[in-house]
Amino acid sequence: MRPNPAKIRSSHAILSGITLLLLLASCQLAPAAPSPEPSASPTISATPSVTPTFTLTPTPTVTLTPTLTYTPTETFTPTETPTLTPTPTPVVLRIRILERANCRYGPGAPFLYKYGLVAESNMEAIGRDPAGTWLLIRAIGGTNPCWVNATLVEVRGDRMALPEVDPDIIQAWSPYYGALTNVWAIRTAENEVTVSWNQLVLRAGDDSLQTPYVIEAWTCQGGQIVFTVVGSWTLSAVVPDEPGCSEPSHGRVYGAEKHGYTPWMEIPWPQADP
Repeated sequence: MRPNPAKIRSSHAILSGITLLLLLASCQLAPAAPSPEPSASPTISATPSVTPTFTLTPTPTVTLTPTLTYTPTETFTPTETPTLTPTPTPVVLRIRILERANCRYGPGAPFLYKYGLVAESNMEAIGRDPAGTWLLIRAIGGTNPCWVNATLVEVRGDRMALPEVDPDIIQAWSPYYGALTNVWAIRTAENEVTVSWNQLVLRAGDDSLQTPYVIEAWTCQGGQIVFTVVGSWTLSAVVPDEPGCSEPSHGRVYGAEKHGYTPWMEIPWPQADP
């Protein structure tokens, strides 16, 4: 006999219901689990938060300065630019030595000998004495000048175009002797002055064997002041000097030894009667 499916399904439903009821009953009968005790929370001391107090600094009141009124400055008027006068180029003239000659430390035969000149040699002139009778010369481009009598050379150009230079420009000075002493002058005639001095006492071997005393004088001759060189082997010398010049005459005197000249001594010049 085949089982009735409907009955089987009915039986299963009944059993399921019974089982559900039993489960619900067991849940109600079981004691409830105790609730866990709450753990003690730590006491937190809260530090009060300090809110800083801000002090307001008042904004300074800006005082406006008054606007400056522009005052125009005086218009600059440039002054006239001075005209610069260029320095003239020194005159240098070529010369030819006509004959063997002595070249000296000053513009005159009484001055000490410096060196000799060879005939037909070419040199150059760089200066002159006031009258142009003595020339300051040197080797072409050289640095060792000396004085020569203008009659002993041929000048290629106008010698008076050369600059006038001081007669002592290349003078050799003695380091061993002082100036002459007791220098004096007296007018011994209307047209001349006599100059005198004490002897220069030299050490043995210092004699130059040349003119021992030299006078440089600027005296009146022909109504003009003329440069004159006078040498002497004695303790006096006569210098020409005429009346009639607007400028006073004057002069100086040296002693010579082999190393050079003593310092010059000014001559107390006696003036001519007007």
